[in-house]
Amino acid sequence: MKNILITGGAGFIGSHVVRLFCTKYPDYKIYNLDKLTYAGNLENLKDVEELANYKFIKGDICDLELMRQIFADYKIDGVIHLAAESHVDRSIKDPFAFAMANVMGTLSLLQAAKEAWAGTMEGKRFHHVSTDEVYGSLHNEEEFFLETTPYDPQSPYSASKASSDHFVRAFGNTYGLPFVLTNCSNNYGPNQFPEKLIPLFINNIRNGKPLPVYGKGENVRDWLYVVDHARAIDTIFHDAKNGETYNVGGFNEWKNIDLIKVMIKTADRILGNPEGYSDKLITYVQDRAGHDLRYAIDATKLNKELGWEPSLQFEEGIEKTIRWYLDNEEWMNNITSGEYEKYYLEMYNNK
Repeated sequence: MKNILITGGAGFIGSHVVRLFCTKYPDYKIYNLDKLTYAGNLENLKDVEELANYKFIKGDICDLELMRQIFADYKIDGVIHLAAESHVDRSIKDPFAFAMANVMGTLSLLQAAKEAWAGTMEGKRFHHVSTDEVYGSLHNEEEFFLETTPYDPQSPYSASKASSDHFVRAFGNTYGLPFVLTNCSNNYGPNQFPEKLIPLFINNIRNGKPLPVYGKGENVRDWLYVVDHARAIDTIFHDAKNGETYNVGGFNEWKNIDLIKVMIKTADRILGNPEGYSDKLITYVQDRAGHDLRYAIDATKLNKELGWEPSLQFEEGIEKTIRWYLDNEEWMNNITSGEYEKYYLEMYNNK
């Protein structure tokens, strides 16, 4: 596989995957397909955009004819599919947008791959990147999500991702499409759109704005540094057997309120504020509808079969993350103001 299509490559996780593949595999041709919606930011890839093995394509995965054209024109033989609507709160307000992007978009990619690879499935791979939220919620502290855990999605977002997972497996079972599927826990790190908890709170601490905490902050999430997720995708894409599913997690559970207090303590220290200075910004708000209590991934299969494990402990990762956002104030200002979006949309609309 030398012609790799990475969808959603201008997004948070996608940009780290694109960077890794472009720099680690100079003999590959990496095609970054992104619609450049609000969370797609080509500033994330300034360091690779001039590389000879990188090409950006502006497009919508729901456009089946465009997908067919991309597979034909660029002889795509590997797909890493990350493009998705991913914010739970947005899915509650507009579930149709999530069904369209996450279900129909995935189906368009699968159909294009099936047609392009018909009769030549050997050496091809469709890597579908999904979420641990498809499994629902854990209520027992001794339980973890396994690859065999039954699906029980609780939000429109997780329902849309669960449906896309099922379509990927169905294309494997029905048409012999060579696929691997991964379900990952919450990611954190540089370049994340600031509606998500960690960059939002870093920005709010910097600007002295409230830190809205759902309910009592008791919800538990497993956190993984985004570069480690990119490394896991690399490993699974190249080394896993077709038809396998792997859970990707950081072995790193935190209650939301405890995570927030660690962030406050770290950010205040870096900013030179007195310890506890930003505690007053914590603001408890009404809990999210259908808010899952606890997610926790068991990534033992990935570790034992393919040798992957996280490279960073959380305290080290969150320190690096907070310093990155505080050191890249211009990036944060551009993305929150929408200036980056105007610039790149104008650039690519004029091509």
